[in-house]
Amino acid sequence: MTARAIRAGGDVIRRTVARHRSALLIGTVLLCVHQLAETSVAVVIGVLIDIGIAPGRVPGMVAAVAALAGVFLVLTVSYRSGMRALNIALQKEAHALRLEVSEKALSPRGMRSDLTPGELVTVSGSDADQTAWFLDLLPRMIAAAVAVVATAIALLVVDVTLGAVALVAMPVFFALAHAAAPKITARAVQQQSRVAEATALAGDLISGARSLAGIGAQDAAARRYRGASRVALSAAMSTNRWIALQRGVTAALSGVAAAVIASVAGWYALTGRITTGELVTVVGLAQFLIEPLTTLSGLPATAAKARGSAERVAAVLAAEPLLPAATSSSASAEAPGVRLRDVHHRSLDGVDLEVRSAEITAVFAHDAADGDAVASLLAGRIAPESYGGSVEVHGGGEGSLIAEPHEAHLFSGTIRDNVIAGDEPVDPARLTRALRASGADQVVDLFEAGLEHPLIDRGHNLSGGQRQRLALARALYADARVLVLHEPTTAVDSVTEQRIAAGVRALRSRTGTSTVVVTGSPALLAMADRVAVLRHGRVIAEGTHRELLETDPLYAEAVAR
Repeated sequence: MTARAIRAGGDVIRRTVARHRSALLIGTVLLCVHQLAETSVAVVIGVLIDIGIAPGRVPGMVAAVAALAGVFLVLTVSYRSGMRALNIALQKEAHALRLEVSEKALSPRGMRSDLTPGELVTVSGSDADQTAWFLDLLPRMIAAAVAVVATAIALLVVDVTLGAVALVAMPVFFALAHAAAPKITARAVQQQSRVAEATALAGDLISGARSLAGIGAQDAAARRYRGASRVALSAAMSTNRWIALQRGVTAALSGVAAAVIASVAGWYALTGRITTGELVTVVGLAQFLIEPLTTLSGLPATAAKARGSAERVAAVLAAEPLLPAATSSSASAEAPGVRLRDVHHRSLDGVDLEVRSAEITAVFAHDAADGDAVASLLAGRIAPESYGGSVEVHGGGEGSLIAEPHEAHLFSGTIRDNVIAGDEPVDPARLTRALRASGADQVVDLFEAGLEHPLIDRGHNLSGGQRQRLALARALYADARVLVLHEPTTAVDSVTEQRIAAGVRALRSRTGTSTVVVTGSPALLAMADRVAVLRHGRVIAEGTHRELLETDPLYAEAVAR
């Protein structure tokens, strides 16, 4: 089943199982062997008492002890081998899901989704990991059921009544777990969504802390986060209450079942119906029975949370692309460039703009909304049916255009990982040029580990300017034929901004590339070959930065501000 065929969480789960069926089968069989060995411990001890200790027969005792040692050997080896196979499969699946979600989120064609970048990071991280849990949950559930059946058979051998109690207990536990699972799943999906929203909001507020302080909005931001946090807490408490209720009831019932079996066995031993060894076996089995019954009752709740994560993963993988696929097979042979024809979108009112090959074009907007709209259109974040006119990108198919947004989105990993973004093998010369042109080489030099310095999610252990330079380095390293930058230097000082402007020009002013910079920075406007000026949603002037300073007083006043 391909990612294209995925529509719901069940599709993700079925594909997860299918992709690792061999490891799942091996792990399940070994865990079942482990549970059978666990069940055999009480049986072997009972036999040891009856054939060795009670009659005082040394050979019987030696044979029983040897058998017990063999059972423990099988028990240990089967568990370690089974869990090793399952954990390897689990880690591989979690990694595959993370890559799939990341690939979908970073697709040049975009995706139709209301998820914020922060939520997508959560889906590609914790949700992908929890979805892979099914490779551990299914074998555990099957092994627990095998343990209950084996225990019931052993009890039946000792006494039919005792075995019947165990056989009746198993469907009762399955029924209780099944009844609670839908409510737990629904609440788990809601909880994970609320937590992701709160996490994304926290990241946004932290990254914008300086701006919030500048306008005196810290209290409003804190109130907003407290509200989102309370909603997430309420959702988590609701999920945990249902899980606790379900586990409490089933744990109590499993204890009652074990107590009933042990009590009846004690009475049978007193009346001579069973031997002393059989009594020890029954008591041991009754105590052991609590573990698989508790497992059977607890796993559905965990599976419900994993199912919730699978639904969120499926929502990303099933999202339709915003932009149509490239249709021209010869697109890569065309000269790179961008053309906007009579575009109407948001504040744009008939924009016409052409970006030619081997040219760096800056877009200066008197109204920031116009610049944001142009950047969104060029980045492919707007569905074609949502705007009028046409947006044409020439010079390559999917992946030939890279757009670096105003807000830098980094991920957990090393600085090198964030810059090369999985492009292996690394081109050292290209990496050095990208770091130097973006000013990110200064960031690398700050840390003893250099390129191997670890970053946390969203790069929050760096300053805003450091994050912005690394994001720019990533865009430059990709060496796309068409590059779109949106305010790439708002968080850096003026000296670094001048250096970045010179670096971008040196790196991008060559045949075979085309660059658009949506900016209000005088340094970036000055390094451009041509500046297009937007006012009232239209391009009202074009020329070099120097020409516009001399001929357009409003431009000169706005740039000098």
